[in-house]
Amino acid sequence: MFPPPFLIHLIDGAIGSSVLLSLAIILGTFVLEDPTVVIVGVLASDGVISLPLAIVSLYTGVILGDIVFYYIGWLASTHPKLHQYVDHDYVATFRAWLESRYVLTIFSARFIPGSRFPTYAASGFLRSPFSTFVLTAIVATSIWTTVLFFISYWFGSVTGEWFAKERWIIAIVFILVLFLVARYNLLRLRKVKQKGTDILGA
Repeated sequence: MFPPPFLIHLIDGAIGSSVLLSLAIILGTFVLEDPTVVIVGVLASDGVISLPLAIVSLYTGVILGDIVFYYIGWLASTHPKLHQYVDHDYVATFRAWLESRYVLTIFSARFIPGSRFPTYAASGFLRSPFSTFVLTAIVATSIWTTVLFFISYWFGSVTGEWFAKERWIIAIVFILVLFLVARYNLLRLRKVKQKGTDILGA
């Protein structure tokens, strides 16, 4: 069901308090990032959420989420059984590939649904430069989140007179397309990893 009921209840319960509303939006991006951006964009067009509060809260939540992904990988690398792989020959090829195009990889992962978590977590696991990661993630977020938000804002503006059911049906189709793209990219990523494993094992 779209919009997700828990997101609507979360935001609706916080309306009236800018602090609570901002925290609700940030929390929403942690759970379902793109749907939260779409919902907040539509609600901002309806005047339910102020434009500055919506944008700042979304940026904060998305960037914090990216940092969490990085540190999930970093924490994984501190595990005794996994730490040996940080500088292992097994990941040498991937490490060299990532280091040679680090900024481009981090930047492009933001625009490819489904690739952000594995890419950012891998960056943390391999102890890639954190400052470069954050700066690149901020630039990518400023583009992707802004575009998605204002598309949703525009959509909310032109469908303001529609019945709620009709406008959210179109929104769910849009989110479904993002989901299918994410699934396709994850399947491609698994195939690439499998080929790499086969080559190393040969």
